[in-house]
Amino acid sequence: MKEILTGIADIIFPPRCIACGELLERHDPLPFCPPCMAGIHFIGSPLCPRCGTPFPAAEGEDHLCGGCLITERPYAVARSVGRYEETLLTAIHRFKYRGKTGIGDLLSRIMADFADKTWDMTVFERILPVPLHRRRLRERGFNQAVILARGLSKRFNIPLDFTALRRDLFTPPQVGLDRKQRLANVRGAFTVAHPERIVGRRLLLVDDVYTTGSTLTECARVLIRAKAEAVAILTLARAVYDHDRPPEPAPTSLE
Repeated sequence: MKEILTGIADIIFPPRCIACGELLERHDPLPFCPPCMAGIHFIGSPLCPRCGTPFPAAEGEDHLCGGCLITERPYAVARSVGRYEETLLTAIHRFKYRGKTGIGDLLSRIMADFADKTWDMTVFERILPVPLHRRRLRERGFNQAVILARGLSKRFNIPLDFTALRRDLFTPPQVGLDRKQRLANVRGAFTVAHPERIVGRRLLLVDDVYTTGSTLTECARVLIRAKAEAVAILTLARAVYDHDRPPEPAPTSLE
């Protein structure tokens, strides 16, 4: 019966690539057409084992990046599925800025597959999405990190907690700021609303994009200060750019 219903649904609502909208074959393992699939640049070794920064070399051993050699990170490890460019950038923008929340469920599945291959997910006791300020939440209508985290929670049967960490300050947009300016911009923006849910727990912090890491670093810092045992970070995409140049601004809509 399930196969029959699936077949009917595919006829009425044929599966489409979540990046370009092209019709898909039913057997496609991921929700992307072949050209868009080729535009996904997955992040793997060699990379920094702490912050997840990929290195330009095609081969080599993982090793700490310059930033992690001189800076103590509040999180134990950070990983991203792929680079924030081409296919992933387009899919995230459709999800985040066009309100295509169904895309988020599919992107969460990709994150879950990546996480399952990367970590022993049983070590995590709670999944926390990066919170939005209530003003931003009203403007957008949803928190993209909650949708991504919800899929991970269901997949691995780990409690989802989207109220323990709260964003109290509405900060100016970070577009065009360098890493130091971004860190200063979010300093004090987050608080732990329910410390009893954090103390002594191993947490997975989830967001859509790791840009400079300033927001995620501040969240992790606040959680560790609230006595979390450890914080790991998982994002769908990561902006990779020259350190002398800020990342490109994200559009508020797509043409």
